[in-house]
Amino acid sequence: MGCSEKKQLDFIFPKGKLGPKENFTGNAWNADLVAKDSIYNTVVGNVYFEPGARSNWHTHPSGQILVITDGVGYHQIKGQPRQTIKKGDVIKCPPNVMHWHGASPDTGMLQMYILPKTEKGMVTWLQKVTDEEYNDGK
Repeated sequence: MGCSEKKQLDFIFPKGKLGPKENFTGNAWNADLVAKDSIYNTVVGNVYFEPGARSNWHTHPSGQILVITDGVGYHQIKGQPRQTIKKGDVIKCPPNVMHWHGASPDTGMLQMYILPKTEKGMVTWLQKVTDEEYNDGK
């Protein structure tokens, strides 16, 4: 945990591997929980966003479900105001809709993600979220 983090987060799953810099601003760690296969056609994983870390804008062909397991963060669907999200929130990201998510500036965030119907594809990564978008939600 960073020294600026106000609250010690309760890690349920392993921290995982550091996400690629081309898809994230700051450090985001991913742990695979349910791998892509042809039986369930669903991927489940966990991401730990360090304070200030966030994903790029991205889309999912079949949408995405986020379950926030600890911390405080942000989520935004393109064209809508940024939302503050916290432990216990469940977020549904619609299919093929641009969105991003990440931690707040001073507190990390843990999220479980669920990608259904992976036979349609997983994710299309887009541009970085600007500091203005992150800070102002515009």
